[in-house]
Amino acid sequence: MHLTHISPKTNGKLIFTHCAANAHHLHKKDPDERHLLTIALNGEQSQRMVINGIDYEFAPYSIVPLVSGQLFSFEKPELITAWQYTRDFYCLIDNYFEISCLGLLFSGFKGNLFLNLDEHYHEKIIGLQKLFIEEYETIDTIQTDMLQMLLKRLVILTTRLAKEQYLEGVVYEDERFDLIRQYNLLVDTHYKNEHQVSYYADLLNKSPKTLARIFKGFNYVTPSLTIQGRILMEAKRLFYYTTLSVKEIAYELGFTDAGHFSRFFKNATNINPSDFRTVNLEKTQQL
Repeated sequence: MHLTHISPKTNGKLIFTHCAANAHHLHKKDPDERHLLTIALNGEQSQRMVINGIDYEFAPYSIVPLVSGQLFSFEKPELITAWQYTRDFYCLIDNYFEISCLGLLFSGFKGNLFLNLDEHYHEKIIGLQKLFIEEYETIDTIQTDMLQMLLKRLVILTTRLAKEQYLEGVVYEDERFDLIRQYNLLVDTHYKNEHQVSYYADLLNKSPKTLARIFKGFNYVTPSLTIQGRILMEAKRLFYYTTLSVKEIAYELGFTDAGHFSRFFKNATNINPSDFRTVNLEKTQQL
């Protein structure tokens, strides 16, 4: 099952995929789908998953949120239930940041959040699956509103799971943690042109040392590595989706010298950028 809904007001997109026999679209090969946020639920069997060229074990009945720009593929896509949506379909930026497209799941934490479902959460998620299917079949003037409400419920449940499993004992609403979220948002907006922590520190009225101390206090990757990580994510996407040369990608990402970009990429990934396309495509084809 592969269902798509477009908001008549914003043209925002919501895609719901449930145990589709042919779910290769989940590999996100289509460059037009690169701005989708994804919440993926695995079925009853463990399977291999590749995110940005790295292998992971995706446990049965577990969830992983995936941000726009990440490259991912599943060994058994037919077992996956996925909700994929654009920010103009659902994104509470100004209020309730914790459950927005800039909140904990997509901007407020480091790494990939693999979340295990206990029986209680599994029943709730299965119930939501059924409601999504029913609502897709109900065509009326409030269908978009109903789907947004259901998606918000899914994000709330997934956020609670993330807090329970990754932030035990941490006060997420702490303004220092919100500063990390704001920093991530600024990096996501300006990373192609601004590669220095000092630029973002100035926008936040903080010193680079203060930012480093706050990030360390939450056991978060450093501000500098946050910038590097976002640049690498986009570089990998461009290598995967486009035929741009290394020099062209370097320029696209704000590097004036292709050699500097190549060294940066290899130091971070242990592979030459010219080899990345081939290796990543081979991994995807193996799934």
